[in-house]
Amino acid sequence: MLALEKPLLIEGPAGVGKTESAKVLAEVLGTRLIRLQCYEGLDAASALYEWNYPKQLLRIRLTEESGATAQAREAEIFSEPFLLKRPLLEAITQERAPVLLIDELDRADEAFEAFLLELLGEFQVTIPELGTIRARERPAVVITSNRTRELSDALRRRCLYLWLDYPTRAEELTILRTRLPGIDARLAEQIARFMEFLRGQPFQKVPGVAESLDWALALIRLHRDALDEQTLERTLGTILKVHDDWELLRAQRARYEPLLNGGAQAASDAAPAPDYGLGTVRARRG
Repeated sequence: MLALEKPLLIEGPAGVGKTESAKVLAEVLGTRLIRLQCYEGLDAASALYEWNYPKQLLRIRLTEESGATAQAREAEIFSEPFLLKRPLLEAITQERAPVLLIDELDRADEAFEAFLLELLGEFQVTIPELGTIRARERPAVVITSNRTRELSDALRRRCLYLWLDYPTRAEELTILRTRLPGIDARLAEQIARFMEFLRGQPFQKVPGVAESLDWALALIRLHRDALDEQTLERTLGTILKVHDDWELLRAQRARYEPLLNGGAQAASDAAPAPDYGLGTVRARRG
């Protein structure tokens, strides 16, 4: 993406590290991370720029007796010192190219997505009072989506693409050891196996990497070096955030118990997969 100077679109379930990827990229490049958090109703003004109206009104009152012409006073209050830069304008006016994270674009309206296409194509914006502002250095753009709605083909054509799924057990183990260097080896292995088991269940909210790290940190703070039933019950809120998911997990105690007693055997080997009366049920991702 850096060589081609094209945005990178990262899709995948919530909690797999899409946002973290942009943070790490900024850290590796030694540059600033500028984040635009998308939400329903986000408009161009909130993402690009606004005029500082209180400051403009104050200047108007202070210069009422200055003798300056109305045109001169107007030109002054619509100049750059009275401009409030929002993330998109901030990103293209940096002396050194930053990493621009446009997070969860699928939450924004399609109209905003269309506006974004123009900016990503030319890396310039036009402010009627100031003229066209072109990027001094093109930012490295990372766009994330949880796929709550499909992004347009036009946006996809302008981006490189990366699908980020839940980590494998081995990858999760590496993440735990890297982010929490002091973690007990047996505990880390048990957590990785248990998370693998959890992500195979039809929970309303499947736990991601962030929950895995929170759980591991909680166990370390509780001075635990292995999982047991009591510890799982005390720390369940760090990994499952919906009450119905708690009840669903407790109903499968026979399947996950082997993971609490040493973790040597995968839970899927301990008992046949439940069908909940509906045939095979798979976890809903994202």
